[in-house]
Amino acid sequence: MFDQLAEGVFRRRYESLDLNVGVVVGDDGLAVIDTRSTHNEARELLDELAILSSKPVRWVINTHYHWDHVYGNAMFEDAEIWGHELCRSALQNVGEKMKQSAKSWLPSELHGDVDEVRVVPPEKVFSDQVSLDIGLEISMSYHGLGHTDSDIVVRVPDAGVAFFGDLLEEGAPPNFGDSYPVAWPLSLRLAAEDLPGVVVPGHGDVVDREFVEAQHAELVRVAELATSYVIGEVELEEAAVLGPYPADAMKSALVRAAAVA
Repeated sequence: MFDQLAEGVFRRRYESLDLNVGVVVGDDGLAVIDTRSTHNEARELLDELAILSSKPVRWVINTHYHWDHVYGNAMFEDAEIWGHELCRSALQNVGEKMKQSAKSWLPSELHGDVDEVRVVPPEKVFSDQVSLDIGLEISMSYHGLGHTDSDIVVRVPDAGVAFFGDLLEEGAPPNFGDSYPVAWPLSLRLAAEDLPGVVVPGHGDVVDREFVEAQHAELVRVAELATSYVIGEVELEEAAVLGPYPADAMKSALVRAAAVA
């Protein structure tokens, strides 16, 4: 069930996709950070939230536009849904197309659940930073291109907790499919200024400053190799075995870097 990270702040780590969902308990309602992969998964989340608190979900925050974090949005019809302006644009433009990607990750028995998804983009958007006061302050900030073009960090400053979405990944290499490998390290460094005591990645276990600094160093190395590959200093196969991640993940990063150069 939910792990309490601080007074009024929780996270739920789901076995499905090793996904983290955050919850902040406000005076009059709950704020939920990411909504899972399907309507059925979101319904399961809602059932568990009802055990955690009798308060309604009044706010939803999407850390970025990827289906595993937002395809449950439609089940939170009474909540304000927040996200970066580019998150809304992406879901409007590719929200339906992502269903094929979802099916490639999920077992065949869940493909019908994916088909059921009604894509609901955030209606409350921002460009740089915005805060909500729900009894605890929640700040949302954008730091540039990274895992996608729309990643945000969600902080609960008084609790010393931050939800980094897929700007960070624990337990597996970062996913580079829609990323900006050369820009990612700077965005992560900016996001990690004044790092709190508890950091929740999009997937995997809760991490600390040491982990964030180590992953930043890994992403710097990826960016260096990607730059060398893009300008023709090194071949794909050679660069792929020089990086901090397995060759298949490195190839994904290098090919993506060339595509967005």
